[in-house]
Amino acid sequence: MPRLFSGLELPHAVRLRLSMIRGQIPGAGWVDADDLHMTLRFVGDVDDDQAHDFADCLAEIEQDAFDIKISGTGAFGGAKPHAVYAAVEPCPELTMLQRAHDRAARAAGLAPAPHPFQPHVTLARMRHGRADAVARFLEETGDLRIEPFRVERFVLFSARPGTGGGPYAVEEAYTLA
Repeated sequence: MPRLFSGLELPHAVRLRLSMIRGQIPGAGWVDADDLHMTLRFVGDVDDDQAHDFADCLAEIEQDAFDIKISGTGAFGGAKPHAVYAAVEPCPELTMLQRAHDRAARAAGLAPAPHPFQPHVTLARMRHGRADAVARFLEETGDLRIEPFRVERFVLFSARPGTGGGPYAVEEAYTLA
């Protein structure tokens, strides 16, 4: 049973820049630079038929290429942080693409996404993150700004069986007009 998600790859220079801001957060598991990406639609473990249906529905998405920009950092989990991320500035084209991925998932018979979409690149995950260490990291990296980059395709990723983590494999790639 494959564990799938759709998303955007990041250019090498962007992944390198993001990997250079790693901080001292006890218990943080930093995402390997090669696995940094932006998730558009997490699917999870699905059977082969649903995986093929989702891939086929993604192939029907038609949209023009566009630029996105990474600006700032943040954390999920509030007083009990479980992840730190680089924020992606919302833009209409990105919102449109993400909504198309949601529609593709529904057309493939997948459950609705459990959380509203918040564009980001996960930098690290934590089981028992210390709020003070995360706050310090966010203070040190909050002014992160990366030049806009062109999004010319999106991909269907698979995660390592069992853990759901990297390394991630590109199962299919879809070109934007």
